[in-house]
Amino acid sequence: MKVPLLDLQAQYATIRKELRAAVDEVMESCRFILGPYVQEFEKAVADYCGARYAVGVASGTDALLLALRACQVGPGDEVITTPYSFFATAGVISRLGAVPVFADIEPETYNINPDLIAEKITPRTRVIMPVHLYGQCAEMDPILEVAEKHGLKVVEDAAQAIGAEHHGRKAGTMGHLGCFSFFPSKNLGGLGDGGMVVTDDEDLADLVRILRVHGSKPKYYHSIVGYNSRLDALQAAALQVKLNYLDEWTEGRRRHAAIYDERLRDLDLVTPRSWEYNRHIYNQYTIRVADRDGLQQHLKEHDIGTALYYPLPLHLQECYRDLGGREGDHPEAEGAARETISIPVYPELSEEQQEYVIGQISSFLGGK
Repeated sequence: MKVPLLDLQAQYATIRKELRAAVDEVMESCRFILGPYVQEFEKAVADYCGARYAVGVASGTDALLLALRACQVGPGDEVITTPYSFFATAGVISRLGAVPVFADIEPETYNINPDLIAEKITPRTRVIMPVHLYGQCAEMDPILEVAEKHGLKVVEDAAQAIGAEHHGRKAGTMGHLGCFSFFPSKNLGGLGDGGMVVTDDEDLADLVRILRVHGSKPKYYHSIVGYNSRLDALQAAALQVKLNYLDEWTEGRRRHAAIYDERLRDLDLVTPRSWEYNRHIYNQYTIRVADRDGLQQHLKEHDIGTALYYPLPLHLQECYRDLGGREGDHPEAEGAARETISIPVYPELSEEQQEYVIGQISSFLGGK
């Protein structure tokens, strides 16, 4: 049996007619850049998240970049974030001439440990950027408290977490700005790249809008240097269709995660920990195994898709050698990088497929 890590063709089959109709409508209108389709989708995302404003941009990476620019991050500044995330989290900081400062993660959730943030703050710190990894929110209350105490902005990297909740609050709406990615593999994935910034601050929203169109307002008049970073209308129309199904798809992921939790609990591995006050949306279902590489090879041999997120923490990446990071600096992130593996959890996963995945994991680990 073949079980891919993610099956976008299965998803497409369920909404094919709606997607094609939405794309055809944009094609007939010939209104491809910004315009009504983008505005409609921005309003829908803002309403879904409970935010006042949403600004569509070209990618999740650009969402982070423009959010940091809106917070006035520049050369020599510092941004505190996690060493265990996709490279864009740190890369956007460096692109602004600022310095990423890493605080280790919590072993249960793989999110930044809020207790380690305060000691990283210096006079150059401007922003704290937690990542809601794998679809579960970081511990935001202590993060927001330390930020307020030190007069810092909080930018949420919610690229993997649209629809996740923390004490009843949606991911992306707890800090000053929240950033989403619509990369095709995300729970709400487009037909290519796309991103969104949400905020309750009108001034920050307006600044992100200006930054996404080369820093112009009005057109052809530039008070700042910005970027070409617009969510295009084709993506917005497709995402508008998919947004209507997002909660249904999320519940499918959560059902599969609950089955994994129950069926894998007696094996020699660690299943994801989801706190009772969080709504985990399971962008990934990530387990921890001592012989992670052996398990991955075993599953590959049995046609089961997996992924390793992220095998080399950010502080050990070659491009950050000049920051002086060494092995042992962030032991929890380093341990997670060695031992975690993500397995299929997409909503279209069949009962037969999931049983096959569970059976092969059990077989490798010597379970009954």
